[in-house]
Amino acid sequence: MSTQPDREGLMWYWLLKYVLVGPILRLLGRPRVEGLEHVPATGPVIVAANHLSEIDSLYLCLVFPRRLTFLAKGEYFAGSGLRGRIERWVMTATGQVAVDRTGGAAAGDALDAAVRILEGGGAWAIYPEGTRSPDGRLYRGRTGVIRVAMETGAPVLPVVLSGTDRVNPRGRRGLRFARVRIVIGRPRRFPAADRAAVRQATDDLMAGIAARSGQAYVHSYSKSFRIVPRRLTTRKYRREQPCAGHVRERAIVFGLSRRG
Repeated sequence: MSTQPDREGLMWYWLLKYVLVGPILRLLGRPRVEGLEHVPATGPVIVAANHLSEIDSLYLCLVFPRRLTFLAKGEYFAGSGLRGRIERWVMTATGQVAVDRTGGAAAGDALDAAVRILEGGGAWAIYPEGTRSPDGRLYRGRTGVIRVAMETGAPVLPVVLSGTDRVNPRGRRGLRFARVRIVIGRPRRFPAADRAAVRQATDDLMAGIAARSGQAYVHSYSKSFRIVPRRLTTRKYRREQPCAGHVRERAIVFGLSRRG
């Protein structure tokens, strides 16, 4: 499987960024960016960011001077209807890489895809939490980002997003005007180490992101949830549904961890 976009894909990436989508994002979020001097002009680099909203990836692509490649869930490439066709076209045209989210061997395949992106001199973007934060807090990171960094020697840029969850609030339709801020930290390198060190390095990376973002840090993996309608948030409902909507998140490979 190729992880490099063709010439047409590159064209669409920049066209979407500067002409079709980017201007709308700038109008809505008026993004303020700090730390662009930390982004290497060439060579492999890993962008590791917190994840607040569905539009986080759009804002990262908007402000980074280099083309970013994400490992996108396979569902984006297999959707039906108008939205499905649009998603499939955008993902394919811009060279994003489809991965299986079922875990197990699929996590290993995703790690391999990330390595290929970096070996080709690309910029790989990942959300170590593995999924969007359900409540605005920062959750424990999956270890895949550090494993790939150790294997490839690529530097890791810790990135903090804020305000994207106000432009695109979870559970609500449409976009809103709000100020977006993106802070790019100094690059960090992680020499090869044993499994225990991988876990500790991941925790250190997430602690740094938490300190810069001001988010409360949760020492456990994030879980998906559904929004409970306001009419159901009564004392009786909460008593009868103590764990309403909280199910284990299956999208492990987006944090890219075979284990831990």
